[in-house]
Amino acid sequence: MKHVTIKDVAKRLNVSISSVSRAFNNKYDIKKETKDLILETAKEMGYYPNPIAKKLSQRKSLNIGVVVPEFINEYYSEIVIALQEVLISKGYQILVMQSDENPELELNNVQTLIHSMTDGLIIAPTVGNKNMAYYLEQHNAGYPIVFLNRIDETVPATKVIFNNVKWSFFATEHLIRQNFEKIYHLSGYEDLSVSKERIEGFKKAMVKHNVPKENYKVIEAGLQANEGMEAIEDLLFNQDIPNAFFCVNDMVAMGAMKTLKDNGYRVPEDVAIIGFTETRMAELVTPQLSSVKQPTGEMAKAAAELLLKRIENNNEPVETVIMNGELNIRDSSVKIK
Repeated sequence: MKHVTIKDVAKRLNVSISSVSRAFNNKYDIKKETKDLILETAKEMGYYPNPIAKKLSQRKSLNIGVVVPEFINEYYSEIVIALQEVLISKGYQILVMQSDENPELELNNVQTLIHSMTDGLIIAPTVGNKNMAYYLEQHNAGYPIVFLNRIDETVPATKVIFNNVKWSFFATEHLIRQNFEKIYHLSGYEDLSVSKERIEGFKKAMVKHNVPKENYKVIEAGLQANEGMEAIEDLLFNQDIPNAFFCVNDMVAMGAMKTLKDNGYRVPEDVAIIGFTETRMAELVTPQLSSVKQPTGEMAKAAAELLLKRIENNNEPVETVIMNGELNIRDSSVKIK
């Protein structure tokens, strides 16, 4: 079926193409009766604006690239939903690519989106910062990029991050104040900025409360539930189960909890557990999981607004937005007396 054009509408009404254009763009210099007639006729003929022509006239693709490390964790699904809410309301479409925690795939995704003439990028980096030099090169050359989560505060680029040190400290301090004497941290990958920050918060709490070094330990687990399970299996093999675990995220915490329970440990009677990032599953497991809630939607919306500012004026100064959270205490970390 032939696509109806602006010329077809003008021909049907015997008016100029510019008159039809003014009607569709709601210009002031066209009579209301004429505009209404043009719009009604166009609707009857099945006309709709050509999005490609509109983008060319605006010198924008109206596409935003979004690159996330994975979708296994609901955190990034929530990020994408919140980004979409802001960007679509401003007339943009988002093109989402996930990197499967693979830096090479992430770089390929970013380059594909840049070469596809997207107007800007929001990147939640994979483990490590192997691609950061390339990203900063694009950023400094004037291409609008905003980083979201998983990036060091010192990186000279616009970013939205969470105060991991502060809230890891609070989560650990909660366990200490519950009088759990031996506390281990199941951390994320050592080259990930959020892992380093959560380890820092964990250790700061230990130092503040004068916990002897032999009573706490950092164990690199990973980010997924199976990695939490494997970490506990190793500790079980070595007969080295503490009184409490602070876990890098809820997925690791739930994996740890399952393996402990499968091996006869009661949570929290024998071992307490607290997570991070507050997944919806936290209140569905038994016992309900204590966790640090991050303002996921607010972080994504802040990133979208910062990117839109940079698209309009890429001479905007570099900004860093640091978000706070909320410590939700549930049964998994409360000592039963």
